[in-house]
Amino acid sequence: MRTASPESPTVSTPAVVRPNALHASFTVSRISPALGAEVGSIDLAAPLDDDTISALRRALVEHKVLVFRDQDITPAQHVALARRFGELEVHPAFPHHEQFPELVLLGGDERKPAMENGYHSDVSWRELPSMGSMLRCAQCPEIGGDTVWVNMALAYERLPDHRKQQIEGLLAVHDIGPAFGDKMTPEQQRQFPPVAHPVVRTHPESGEKILYVNSGFVTHFANFKSRNPLRGAFESQSEKQDLLDYLFRQPAILEYQMRLRWRPNTIAFWDNRSTQHYAIQDYFPAVRRMMRATIIGDRPV
Repeated sequence: MRTASPESPTVSTPAVVRPNALHASFTVSRISPALGAEVGSIDLAAPLDDDTISALRRALVEHKVLVFRDQDITPAQHVALARRFGELEVHPAFPHHEQFPELVLLGGDERKPAMENGYHSDVSWRELPSMGSMLRCAQCPEIGGDTVWVNMALAYERLPDHRKQQIEGLLAVHDIGPAFGDKMTPEQQRQFPPVAHPVVRTHPESGEKILYVNSGFVTHFANFKSRNPLRGAFESQSEKQDLLDYLFRQPAILEYQMRLRWRPNTIAFWDNRSTQHYAIQDYFPAVRRMMRATIIGDRPV
């Protein structure tokens, strides 16, 4: 907001932050009220100093999704950039780049559509789930194939108080099997047993409380106790499933979302701890091809 002189009214400026205090020269323009920002005046192919990486990380925590346009980087540069934010994982089921196994290849072809269309947080089935994902668009249709992200801190904040009380202390079981079991050998599946994470996790950097339940990987609660134990097992199971379904519906609330229309060489970098996303499959038989590097995070608490 510009400072008004006594003779002139206050004049609003666009929602652009120039984080000079963070020792970085890039610009940050908000995409939606809920989350997301487009980062400008930065070349991700160029070496970035530690201050810029630190400023980008702070912007990521604040805005939850960062979008970079016109970034024609190589797979090697993609991996090197993502690694500045932490150790990278190798996904056990998705196809990988032939030279860089840290890069997952996403997308179908003219004969088979892609299958990522469901709200989820990447690899929440890991004991140490992802901190963030960095996705680059290599090819996309002229229209269609957008991605939606959801602010799950806002989703938790706006839950009714009785729901917050109901889920306090609950653990949800995250399982790789339902989504990827048919793409893995039994030995691979044994390497990734189901894990229990808090239904409400605390962001390790911002301190925000986050609703950490997604329909892509969560199968059930680990420690649910019925409020009506005398009604029997059937009632308890119904009560438990009703609550899980209610939590699964929260990401679909439009006021918690942002939507990105892809262009080639667009990069989206998002915080998997505080968001979910949905890749819209409305473009088949057109083709969308993406490369994703996924940064390992910490144990949810």
